[in-house]
Amino acid sequence: MSEEFLGQDVRYVKGVGEKRADVWADAHGVRTVRDLFHFYPRRYLDRSTVTPVRRLQEAPEPVTVVGTVTSVTVVPGNNQKRLEVVLEGEQGGQMKGTWFQGVWWVRKAFEEGDRVAFHGKVERYGRWYSMTHPDFDRLNDEGPLLDTGRIVPLYPGGEAMSNVGLTSRAVRRILYNLFKEHGLKLQEPLPERMVEAYDLMEGRVALRAIHFPKSQRELARAQRRLKFEELFYIQLMLAQMHERKEEVAGPPFDPPDAYTREFVREVLPFELTGAQKRALRDVIDDVQTGTQMNRLLQGDVGSGKTVVAVAAMMHAYDSGYQSAFMAPTEILAEQHYANLREYLAPLELTPRLLVGSQTKSEREEALRALHSGESPVAVGTHALIQDEVQFDQLGLAVVDEQHRFGVAQRAEMFEKGTRPHMLLMTATPIPRSLALTLYGDLDVSKIDEMPPGRKPVETQLRAEKRRGEVYAFLRDRLEQGEQAFVVYPLVEESEKMDLKDAESGAEELQEKFPDYEVGLVHGQLSSDEKDATMRRFKDGDIDILVATTVIEVGVDVPSATVMLVEHAERFGLSQLHQLRGRVGRSDQQSYCILMAGYKRSQEAKQRLEAMVRTNDGFEISETDLQIRGAGDFFGTRQSGMPDLKIADLTEDDEILEDAREAAFSIVERDPHLRAGEHERLRRRYKALYADEGLGFARVG
Repeated sequence: MSEEFLGQDVRYVKGVGEKRADVWADAHGVRTVRDLFHFYPRRYLDRSTVTPVRRLQEAPEPVTVVGTVTSVTVVPGNNQKRLEVVLEGEQGGQMKGTWFQGVWWVRKAFEEGDRVAFHGKVERYGRWYSMTHPDFDRLNDEGPLLDTGRIVPLYPGGEAMSNVGLTSRAVRRILYNLFKEHGLKLQEPLPERMVEAYDLMEGRVALRAIHFPKSQRELARAQRRLKFEELFYIQLMLAQMHERKEEVAGPPFDPPDAYTREFVREVLPFELTGAQKRALRDVIDDVQTGTQMNRLLQGDVGSGKTVVAVAAMMHAYDSGYQSAFMAPTEILAEQHYANLREYLAPLELTPRLLVGSQTKSEREEALRALHSGESPVAVGTHALIQDEVQFDQLGLAVVDEQHRFGVAQRAEMFEKGTRPHMLLMTATPIPRSLALTLYGDLDVSKIDEMPPGRKPVETQLRAEKRRGEVYAFLRDRLEQGEQAFVVYPLVEESEKMDLKDAESGAEELQEKFPDYEVGLVHGQLSSDEKDATMRRFKDGDIDILVATTVIEVGVDVPSATVMLVEHAERFGLSQLHQLRGRVGRSDQQSYCILMAGYKRSQEAKQRLEAMVRTNDGFEISETDLQIRGAGDFFGTRQSGMPDLKIADLTEDDEILEDAREAAFSIVERDPHLRAGEHERLRRRYKALYADEGLGFARVG
């Protein structure tokens, strides 16, 4: 079957049509014949075993029975009618199907003498075995039996799908006809040697079996094949991108010189940890090769990634290049700017800040200093990538909390200067399976060691009835000269949500702690107001800082030892971990207290339990991935995460490893897939990704 046919509009498939096609596209992205083949079931019902009616018994597991309708009765009741359909088994015995909803609609589906199948949980009422609201299928319809006596697929639906008749039953019929007419024409895109080496089911057999499995074993093999193939194409893309990196020239840096050495040995009041030294050595080695660096620097909150980045920027300056440091929010950019001014002052170097809220004169001065080369470092938000920002000689771009930027924004930074080296940083540790999919083309450095003397933050979960104890503990810490964060999910009181808000919380705390200064900071304040409050907190003029999540990242106050999170059940796991990272920044014991209501979802319970259980960011990230799934871990659109239709990165890590091995092996032998055995693979790969480009996981 040609790629042209697979790319045809799904509306021309028998049983679809224009109206259904429009709904299918909007609801589930099914636009082409290929999409239809890969519209996978959401779950299955195993109806391959039919239980004789005369052998029915009450049991928790659903069963399938087949028989003939002997009566159809609408029974009146005090509050509501019910429909009773009596079925006589082919080998004797009787049972009832009972409906309390949709009585008249269901009534029209049955006539005495119909041969039907019921599927559901069996219960006993008096002398009758009965199923309440069973799934049912008419067996005297024309055509093959797609719904009974087999493993039956159930497809993603929704109200819009139902309104145009695209029920699971209709989808099964459409796919049956499609396979009947075109199934044998499907070609195997994967090389024969790969299919054999990894013991994969043939492609067209796997597609048929995922929709119409003959057994559980066949279904399992089909799922493995299609998961492998889905992950393989992504890894093939990453393998090609990794191969191409060798062809991309980058600014050739000289060996580290005076500024790098002075910063590391004299300016820093501490010695780098072993992990920081290894990460810095990775960067230094990369930027001297003449090939453009694309490196991801992973490190937990407080592990010292920024220090490594500043050392790398000093290396750039030693080599005659400027650096840009891009952060996702103004408050974080301003925090980095303040730290950089402090770091660079002893070296008599002046960074420049570029954010949207600064005055025209401040912006013009910054633009001038960067364009002339007077300033070695620019710090800012996405304002850095605007056209008017011109560098004299940009050699290194650092992107902090990089997953918060869209792919296009990172790519624009990449285009500044002459292919600058890229150092991407994240304080959200990434599970290995996700890293191999999101950043499989990048080199990765990991800072997995905390600065010496840091004590793990003690995390406690507390209910509202223990607030008095919490406040007593907070007072004790304040009396020791320590400071505290109190974080709320809202800024102002909401009539729709019974949550304490930051503004009323600040007022209440000031009443409870009249001898201490309470400050308030949130995203609705101006940059000057936020900066002034943050500075007062850092200087010790504010004892309790009430805040929303604007302080999630970036704020470093060593004497803050308590993080109190109100309505902790409302926060995501990664967010809670980031908030906890605002304390524990010194050798003092620090505490994170999670105030949570009893009404918690199962996911909220898992998140809170994980926070109490561990401080390890990498363990936290694995748990977060399991709870939320890969698609929501960072957000597909922002991160460039491919839309996985069948593979699950929380479960399919072994398949991912195999797919990665296969992809990188092929690209190593045949980078451009020009060998005859790769012709079909090249066509399929091009059809899948030609319109998307090859940049979703890479910055350039």
